[in-house]
Amino acid sequence: MSRSEAPRSEDTATTGDLVDLLLGGLPAEAVLTDPDVTASYAHDMASFCPAGAPAAVVLPRTTEQVQHVMRTATALRVPVVPQGARTGLSGAANASDGCIVLSLTRMDRILEIDPVDRIAVVEPGVVNAALSRAVGAHGLSYPPDPSSWETCTIGGNIGTASGGLCCVKYGVTAEYVLGLDVVLADGRLMSTGRRTAKGVAGYDLTRLFVGSEGSLGIVVRAVLALRPKPPGQLVLAAEFASSAAACDAVCRIMEDGHVPSLLELMDRTTVRAVNAMARMGLPETTEALLLAAFDTTAPAADLAAVGALCEAAGATRVVPAEDPAESELLLQARRLSLTALEAVTGVTMIDDVCVPRSRLADMLDGVDRIAGKYGLTIGVVAHAGDGNTHPTVCFDPADADESRRARESFDEIMALGLELGGTITGEHGVGVLKKEWLAREIGPVGMEMQRAVKQAFDPLNILNPGKLF
Repeated sequence: MSRSEAPRSEDTATTGDLVDLLLGGLPAEAVLTDPDVTASYAHDMASFCPAGAPAAVVLPRTTEQVQHVMRTATALRVPVVPQGARTGLSGAANASDGCIVLSLTRMDRILEIDPVDRIAVVEPGVVNAALSRAVGAHGLSYPPDPSSWETCTIGGNIGTASGGLCCVKYGVTAEYVLGLDVVLADGRLMSTGRRTAKGVAGYDLTRLFVGSEGSLGIVVRAVLALRPKPPGQLVLAAEFASSAAACDAVCRIMEDGHVPSLLELMDRTTVRAVNAMARMGLPETTEALLLAAFDTTAPAADLAAVGALCEAAGATRVVPAEDPAESELLLQARRLSLTALEAVTGVTMIDDVCVPRSRLADMLDGVDRIAGKYGLTIGVVAHAGDGNTHPTVCFDPADADESRRARESFDEIMALGLELGGTITGEHGVGVLKKEWLAREIGPVGMEMQRAVKQAFDPLNILNPGKLF
């Protein structure tokens, strides 16, 4: 059997053998085998990603139970697919036939919040928003805020190296993970990283696990860096007659040295979709709506300076929010973007291409051309301050030709991103959806090294096989 092939549980053991061994170290309620129930754990939220039928779903509550699962999987050569809340958009949490789905959602304790060292110690099933609220009570914040923050888990965020709206100022998940406890493929427990503010002992294995999509080990505990809770932010909305003008404003803002807490762009398709779904009253005559926010001690002054830069770039209207409530209304419109685009046809493919800020206008213009070429509705919402775009292809899955065009347009958008010096994923990960494109981005030597790392940690290839490469 090739090392790149996923092992099949039916080659070595029956489902009955597997379940009996699992129950030897797990309570009965932690092992699910009813096919109608296990089917609900088969996939995440990505389109066009195949998913298999798991032999069992296991919901552990302790590290020892996770170790028992991995020892059992190693003994029987059964693949294990780790899962969080399944809010991912790349198929990284999709089951394979005969696998154990290891759902970590019941490991949901916040173990420690230390305001002096500014760290939190958490289990992987802790929901992002729950952690944010808990540390907020101590005057602290955990900045990474994916759009699904009310439901996504810290373990999933670590697995996919999630981003969020505030990344332009505060950075992504990887910058907040100080240390990890990880159960390896053979059931051994390894600790990486530190609790201290500084530390450079040995290879940075902590960073290696962040973004590994469960392919190297199972995160069972994380030490996370916290920041002082910032003041409430104020938001500015600027309307533009073209995406190019809005992207010019983004470049001016960053070149002038401003550090917004948020810098988001919604194209005309997205604005109209949000209005159609939520009656938000956004300006439908605009070609691009730019939202900028500051959480400084003098946000009004910062907004005024950025507003002037937007006007210099050709903004047709600049409206600064007068208070936090008005700011929150504007941000709510941005958070509804992907849901609103999904409502256009019922199904979407959400791309995640990141380009240099200086090429952002080329990216949006290119997406517009691709939408016209394939006769599809493609809305773009972007973390403009990062150059991270989310072109969202709307299509009818019941229409075979439209589905084909959706997939082809999706691939063409990724190719465009690479041509512009970008990357195929800024925050959603590779999973199943983009693994062919990973090879194109990093090249044959890069792929050889990636596979060597995988072999070192998982020689039997039982951890999330078929993902990444």
